Amino acid sequence: MQTNGNTTIIIGHRGAAGEAPENTLGSFGLAVEQGAEALELDIHESADGALIVCHDASVDRTTNGQGLISQMTQEELQQLDAGSWFSPHFAGEKLPVLEEVFALIPHNILINIEVKCAYSSRLEQRLLELLQQFDRLHNVIVSSFDHKILVRLKQAEPVLKIGLLYVANFQNHRKMAEATGVEVYSLHPQYRLLEAEDVQDAIQNGLYVYPYTINDEEDLRKALDAGVSGIITDYPGRLKALRDTR
Repeated sequence: MQTNGNTTIIIGHRGAAGEAPENTLGSFGLAVEQGAEALELDIHESADGALIVCHDASVDRTTNGQGLISQMTQEELQQLDAGSWFSPHFAGEKLPVLEEVFALIPHNILINIEVKCAYSSRLEQRLLELLQQFDRLHNVIVSSFDHKILVRLKQAEPVLKIGLLYVANFQNHRKMAEATGVEVYSLHPQYRLLEAEDVQDAIQNGLYVYPYTINDEEDLRKALDAGVSGIITDYPGRLKALRDTR
């Protein structure tokens, strides 16, 4: 799903997390404005089964509230301010639910949904329901460090694209993916633990490679040189400027 042929696509990490409060509608909107062709976001399940877009298990770091998402309702969570901690300019930003992101973001933008903590099978069922309801199965990748969740989701919905998140320099990254026993769409390695030959081996064997989270200009250049499928970055605008000069 590289929207520009062989061009490395720009994936906004939690939106444009370097320049806006992460995982908010404002951050996602800014990333798209800056030229991101894809967005990465994280989901947790609320006490009443809503899929809340937030990286941490608690709201302490990125809102004016405190507590675990899994112990709060959607209504309680969406009363919190998720923007002021970053800058007064973003005061009033809310913790979105996944369907609000789907409603805001055009269908031509790829969305990478990272499942953080599946406390119950309810999260998996709700995620698949929303993907079908919003006709997003074709342009969403679901990733996780919990590869068993991904395998379950893929078995439940064979059309789903799954991406393996990991922090390891495997002897052979492609074979690690093959070991899951299901069709893997993409690899999402920590960028320092990836070599150019691993990238090419994976891509030549039909995998997409989306390393995370690359912000430094020199590191961005290296990843572009390695020919990765896409780069997950907090600064989509910075990556676009670099890519445009090549």
